[in-house]
Amino acid sequence: MTEQVGFLGVGKIGSPMARRLLDHGLRVHVFDVVPAAREPFRAIRGASVCSSVTEVLERAGTIFLSLPSPAALEQVTLGPDGRGLGQVHVVVDLSTSGVRAARAVAAELQARGVRYLDAPVSGGVRGAEAGTLSIMAAGDKAVFESLRPLLSILGKNVFYIGAEPGLGQAMKLVNNMLSATTLAATAEAMVVAVKAGLDPALALDVLNVSSGRSGATQDKFPRAVLTRTFDYGFAVDHMLKDVSLFGELAAGLQVPTFICREVIEMWRLAASRGLGPEDFTNLVRVLEEWAGVKIGGSP
Repeated sequence: MTEQVGFLGVGKIGSPMARRLLDHGLRVHVFDVVPAAREPFRAIRGASVCSSVTEVLERAGTIFLSLPSPAALEQVTLGPDGRGLGQVHVVVDLSTSGVRAARAVAAELQARGVRYLDAPVSGGVRGAEAGTLSIMAAGDKAVFESLRPLLSILGKNVFYIGAEPGLGQAMKLVNNMLSATTLAATAEAMVVAVKAGLDPALALDVLNVSSGRSGATQDKFPRAVLTRTFDYGFAVDHMLKDVSLFGELAAGLQVPTFICREVIEMWRLAASRGLGPEDFTNLVRVLEEWAGVKIGGSP
């Protein structure tokens, strides 16, 4: 491939995705507001490190976004930096930006003649590195099909969710609500298990061949909690943002969400304890402190 693309946001998830595009022969123009995030790309063949959002928009026709918040999405696409949009003809938002922001941006870009694909991803840093992400894309079907080869570089499971922008975001929020809930519930259950005298590794072994198994018991806890590394690759603040966006979506649809409210409070509590920038598996530490126990690690 010789196509030139832009990539805005090369943080923990964006960086390995941009690198995969480079590995497949694309010319990639990158920018991140954090200088340290973009500097490693100076040494990578095919990468062009830009000094601003505007510079990326002037160099590439297809722009990928991996941004931390709906506000960042709107700033990049609708704010002063994105007002001209350079030579851009397609914007692919890989972020979790929420339904409202996706629809607002899609409508504004369409008015400017720019096509928009709402395509959030799931799978974390490890999935981004391996190219095994799940991608939940919504937008014009023809645009999706034209971008499928590029999306398939980034993800193993590429789904077309529907034509309406925002449907991809809705799917991602449903996914992350369940992910956040199972992690919070597993944290509570495992703290109780250890407090009751159960061996945590053995407890997880039992759960993983029983009805209590989940992604948290099968992967997150063995890999990042038992080892005390707390390095799964997703921040507490990001999970709080995602479950809050789910709550906003449900409220707009007038759907009662009793469990969601409690889950949001769990993640808000973790953030209030100074864990916002830390890995989301650190949620368990709040419960451990209350119970006076520790899951895993050295005795």
